[in-house]
Amino acid sequence: MAIAQSLAPSSSSAARAARPMLRRAAPSRVAATGAGATGEPARRLVAAFDPAIPLASAVTPPSGWYTDPEFLRLELDRVFLRGWQAVGHIGQVKNPNDFFTGRLGNVEFVICLDANGKLRAFHNVCRHHASLLACGSGQKTCFQCPYHGWTYGLDGNLLKATRISGIKNFNKNDFGLIPIKVAIWGPFVLARFDDFSEDTIDDVVEDEWLGSASELLSRNGIDTSLHHLCRREYIIQCNWKVFCDNYLDGGYHVPYAHGDLASGLELQSYETLTYERVSVQRCGSAPAEQEDIDRLGTKATYAFVYPNFMINRYGPWMDTNLAVPLDATRCKVVFDYFLDESLLDDRNFIDRSLKDSEQVQMEDIALCEGVQRGLESPAYSVGRYAPSVEMAMHHFHSLLHADLAG
Repeated sequence: MAIAQSLAPSSSSAARAARPMLRRAAPSRVAATGAGATGEPARRLVAAFDPAIPLASAVTPPSGWYTDPEFLRLELDRVFLRGWQAVGHIGQVKNPNDFFTGRLGNVEFVICLDANGKLRAFHNVCRHHASLLACGSGQKTCFQCPYHGWTYGLDGNLLKATRISGIKNFNKNDFGLIPIKVAIWGPFVLARFDDFSEDTIDDVVEDEWLGSASELLSRNGIDTSLHHLCRREYIIQCNWKVFCDNYLDGGYHVPYAHGDLASGLELQSYETLTYERVSVQRCGSAPAEQEDIDRLGTKATYAFVYPNFMINRYGPWMDTNLAVPLDATRCKVVFDYFLDESLLDDRNFIDRSLKDSEQVQMEDIALCEGVQRGLESPAYSVGRYAPSVEMAMHHFHSLLHADLAG
């Protein structure tokens, strides 16, 4: 079973307790820009979907869920900036001084491993005049603001504030970086933007993020045994939920859109399991040439972790997809590929597998962008579910409704 490693600051250490407490003025709640002013149109869109209607009789959410900028602001505030969110993988912070940055809504963040091997996360914003501190990823022994040179340690402490002679009522301990709660589950780095408490228990992280699905995922090889191989990013002209819906249709679209992939899967074996915040789709592989068995294995597991993280485990491979909203009609999807150590030197196998994966992604992008254009058409309002296969999609929409209506 994968272990959720808590990496929030701990108050249990006597040595740390003896140090002066930094009084960093953290916001009472992180919110998407303008989210507090979300109006009646967005609330009406939420109410237009009724998750209580049985799947066979239910209609899908209205097209405004996928096109309205105000609705996205509501999602950022009530979905993405609350609860645990997948933000990266442990290979990005493997060595002391490693760091990577990211953005979710209006939140800029930096994740780093300090010199003592402690994982930390902060808002990536200088406390002087709000410049971003770091960009991309790499190694740093400190974060120096590119604007005026204010410098912070990887523990978030303000080390140097330049040219402030004559300043009054200033205590540098009050101007450290604003911390973000961070944790690890298996190979994944998680962040939480709405909780500034310092006590995080391993089992609580696991339960809050995965619930009762955690054991099944661990048993199916979603763990730290694979090595990160590469990352690919796609900017897609569609709402982030269009990409998720495509993933959650129970293989419905596979024989029509992914002919080569379909030939390697036993689609009639498709099954869908739903948990608190996770849905799992599983499918056996069809009889095939040995090279396809080597790549796809005998059974594939496709796990969707609400709201936007997808984990695909098959054969010696695992790839993950993170759908990050950019605006109401665009998203960035980040693919990370992990591979069994025994195959890391097999360049032909890797290249062939990545080529096959790229073909599937291009086919899915064409589908998603076509769906987005249809959603923006006046001809479409709501659709229907295929009850025998689209259970996971309905589960996703119901979770969204619960968060947005709450």
